[in-house]
Amino acid sequence: MTDSSSSPRVANAPDGLDAPPVGAPLPAAVARPAGVASAGTAATRRPHVVIVGGGFGGLRAARALRRADVDVTLVDRTNHHLFQPLLYQVATAVLAPSDITIPIRYVLRKQRNVTVLMAEVRHVDPDARTLTLDEGRTLSYDYLILAAGARHSYFGRDEWEEVAPGLKSIADAYELRRRFLTAFEEAEKAATAEERAAWLTFVIVGGGPTGVELAGMIPDTARAFRADFRNIDTCNVQVVLLEGGPRVLAAFPEKLQREALRDLEELRVRVRLSSIVTRVERDAVYVGEERIPTHTVFWAAGNAASPLGRQLGVPVDRAGRVQVESDLSVPGRPEVFVVGDMATVTSEGKPVPGVAPAANQMGEHAAKNLLATLRGEPRRPFRYFNKGDLATIGRHRAIAAFGKLQLEGYLAWFLWLFVHILYLVGFRNRVSVLVQWMYAYFTWQRGVRLISGEMSRRDSTGTPTEPPAASPPIPGWK
Repeated sequence: MTDSSSSPRVANAPDGLDAPPVGAPLPAAVARPAGVASAGTAATRRPHVVIVGGGFGGLRAARALRRADVDVTLVDRTNHHLFQPLLYQVATAVLAPSDITIPIRYVLRKQRNVTVLMAEVRHVDPDARTLTLDEGRTLSYDYLILAAGARHSYFGRDEWEEVAPGLKSIADAYELRRRFLTAFEEAEKAATAEERAAWLTFVIVGGGPTGVELAGMIPDTARAFRADFRNIDTCNVQVVLLEGGPRVLAAFPEKLQREALRDLEELRVRVRLSSIVTRVERDAVYVGEERIPTHTVFWAAGNAASPLGRQLGVPVDRAGRVQVESDLSVPGRPEVFVVGDMATVTSEGKPVPGVAPAANQMGEHAAKNLLATLRGEPRRPFRYFNKGDLATIGRHRAIAAFGKLQLEGYLAWFLWLFVHILYLVGFRNRVSVLVQWMYAYFTWQRGVRLISGEMSRRDSTGTPTEPPAASPPIPGWK
């Protein structure tokens, strides 16, 4: 599949003024928006590639263009790349945020054809080939790679987010950690046994990898706090995992699902399958008419893609993901690619999962197809190579699936540790995470127990009287 012959429009140009085709001379005054450098001259303008999002897909796409004769602008509303698979360990006080983040500018510092902008993309105009950034600035492109990710979905009940925050960003992890650690502090000074039990009850909604890993981590972390409190036994925490479907970790083989369920039950996690949450309040979660008293609810069910996908004027699924072509381009717009959690695509008849390895492969493939177009070569369809699925359920407990090879227990756990260390971006982060894990393993302690952020005021029953601050949106979100 080759690129269309339509010529790009210039940001802020008069109506009807089209830019010359890619590679043709362009007046320097309109070659780039202010603040975006170009390595080419007005007479030999290089194609301008804009990448939205510095996550797995966006960063991999930028790296894949490192030797290309193009100018790349990577736009992200934060200044860091986040290793999201370990975000739950920040939320449970095992790792510090700096252990799983790295500045985007640092990662791309040696790539001279890349400009990094910290800005929020508010609107995409595919007809004009422009992006509107915060404060009304515009950014034109010849090619666009959208990798703005996803947020958690509340299935039409967005008001629940104040009480049941999700886990997609560092800001989310700070909020979950604050609530997690505060629950023990509130239980320590609770006036009644009922109130103490409610503070020591943690409800997690969603039985996917994030929900299961959170549920498995909380009992181990609580055990580490046991000697620090006088009025409570932190080993008495109750973790309730609510899954709307009939199985946890639905992407894994049934044998490993059963193993994960057994591990959770050995950790005294109450797993409730086929349990749909019908109401979330500040002091309880409801499953049908059943009331589960709790002050701490974590949401790990469902995803909603960045709304930038809906602005492309093409079909999207219920989660807002763009139904891309086999080459990862947008139908009818071969100059626009969508990758990662924003895209829905099949590979060999199977839907590509929304996991980090898939986003990496999609980002690199989109960049290669873009370069193929510039060389006048046909594009290739995306083929997802599944390197395997891993999930950890707690200390010495994990499952791993590599095709027909299925592992569990110690071996899967050590393999999980090795793979996550290997795929962390940055040598410093690898060393730091390894040291923190060794410290936690041998001492049973947690090194990051800081309660930060504005604390909500509570009345005499412990109920917050002011809602917590909402987490900021990811790139591309209004």
